[in-house]
Amino acid sequence: MDLHLTLDRAAGRLAGQLAEGLRDAVRDGRLTPGVRLPPTRDLAADLGVSRGVVVTAYEQLVAEGFIVSRQGDGTRVATCPAAGPAAGPRGEAHRRALRLAAGTDAGPADPPGIAYDLRPGKPDLASFPRDRWAANLREVLRELPHTALNYPDPAGVPELRAELAGHLARVRAAAPEPGGIVVTAGVAQMLATVPRILIEEGHRVLAVEDPLGHHQIPMLGATGIELAGVPVDEEGIDVAALARTPARAVLVTPAHQYPTGVVLSPRRRSALIEWARDVDALIIEDDYDGEFRYDRDPVGCLRGLAPDRVLLAGSVSKALSPALRLGWAVAPPWLAVRLRAARALHDLGSSVLDQHVLARMIGSGEYARHLRVMRRRYRARRDAFVAALRERLPQVRVHGVSAGLHAYAELPGTCDETAVVAQAAALGVAVEGVAPMRVGRPGPPAIVVGYARLSERRLAEAVDLLAAAVRAV
Repeated sequence: MDLHLTLDRAAGRLAGQLAEGLRDAVRDGRLTPGVRLPPTRDLAADLGVSRGVVVTAYEQLVAEGFIVSRQGDGTRVATCPAAGPAAGPRGEAHRRALRLAAGTDAGPADPPGIAYDLRPGKPDLASFPRDRWAANLREVLRELPHTALNYPDPAGVPELRAELAGHLARVRAAAPEPGGIVVTAGVAQMLATVPRILIEEGHRVLAVEDPLGHHQIPMLGATGIELAGVPVDEEGIDVAALARTPARAVLVTPAHQYPTGVVLSPRRRSALIEWARDVDALIIEDDYDGEFRYDRDPVGCLRGLAPDRVLLAGSVSKALSPALRLGWAVAPPWLAVRLRAARALHDLGSSVLDQHVLARMIGSGEYARHLRVMRRRYRARRDAFVAALRERLPQVRVHGVSAGLHAYAELPGTCDETAVVAQAAALGVAVEGVAPMRVGRPGPPAIVVGYARLSERRLAEAVDLLAAAVRAV
């Protein structure tokens, strides 16, 4: 079989490129059901790549249902190959999940042609405490016994879980027990694991806030669970609307809703917990930036109010760096056991050395001191950004800036959100539109802007260009 496949070696990810090329060939009919694909060695030789590249691509396509491989019969296009993604939110979630898996939608640190990266969700990476992390790592390496370098407890090393229990009790009123804490590879791993556990428990629907972070949509969609979008207003998630869905589990960001930035009101908090108890439901609380609050008293977590009904998830991705891939889930006992088992089954746990370093920084107070420094720095940048917006774009309504690292900027109703994002990018400013974050219902045009990475001066420059983009459309 001859088939035209082009690989861009300079771009890397050869297995992902090959899988995408074969997937497209099945979808557009160039590869018909039942057609035998070349043996891995032959195709590798034809393409000038290692056999491992072809094996990885074939394995991915077998997992997706595009091809089948049987001993003695080779590898063939499936008789009923996986259909192209259907229209609608689930189809788009599937497409984005495939792009994420192939590494094409993760987003570079600095996109080409972008001088001002205002995409949300990114801390000031230049402020990572390299010296203190390195010093603590040296101490860990010097003092850690050899036996501790074995495979870790999948739930996390006891030292880190104990420090996290104290930290979360102090700063988030979470009242956790170390035994109920499972260390994860960031909140993302929790989002990829808990829905699968819920499906095993008989759940078919997960309620989510609408709008919802656009990276969460493909992660959740890839688990196979159905998403039910629930509107968010100035008080947070609409619990009455939630009760009208068939969901018995919900993902919320009550301290600082992403992306709108609203705080779940006391009335809604009580109603949400009452709903969970009435229908025997689970609340998944994503506390993604709870450390950064500027203009109001700290907001306690839902977990402290209903520990039997709430899974609290957090990470150091915003506080330190997403590169560490360190997070935690504080779960009801039955779910903590299942999460630990999932880590044992899939990846055997997180880096022991990094866990011990983080435990030392929390225990010594260095982590808290770093948070205080960053809180002051981010507040100054928030103030500069909001002031620049107020001066240059007075027609834009800004929400959600009492906390966190981003602002929700509601554009005038006549604005084309997509055009604003594109025009801003053409001028060298990266922002994100809200339309891709909507699960089902449309909403007013808006953009989400992260202000953590740029100095006050560069934020003012970026807002000048953003204002020019809005005027241009």
